[in-house]
Amino acid sequence: MSEGPVLLVEDDVSDFRLIQRAFAKIKPSIPMFRLTHGDEAVAYLAGDAPYENRSLHPIPCVVLLDIKLPRRSGLEVLEWIRTQESELKRLPIIMLTSSKHQLDVNKAYDLGVNSYLVKPSNNSELEQLVSAFRNYWIDLNEGPTL
Repeated sequence: MSEGPVLLVEDDVSDFRLIQRAFAKIKPSIPMFRLTHGDEAVAYLAGDAPYENRSLHPIPCVVLLDIKLPRRSGLEVLEWIRTQESELKRLPIIMLTSSKHQLDVNKAYDLGVNSYLVKPSNNSELEQLVSAFRNYWIDLNEGPTL
């Protein structure tokens, strides 16, 4: 079982609310932190200000990362994570995005994404996706030491 919060990097407030509700319904005990742009995600993961206090801003057990983000794309964030000279490069990263473009899918895998999920179009499908995510990434997966 993985420990730590889920870090959701999502700029769209509507998508965030839908994902948050689905998580609350499926597994309310999972803490979730939300960031809204790529630079913020890098600062959080690096422990830069204002995220240096790890008791308030712990390293997540998994990151849900949108591709289309302001300031730094999800693919750029993924590339930054995978090039770190620390345990951070082992962090499980799941792209959760609207893009079904094969170029985006291929680029994400080339950069080391662990999974690529397309956002469902309705709440029922989103709840199924969150349930499957929880079952695998939270309940079953043995996460790396970070």
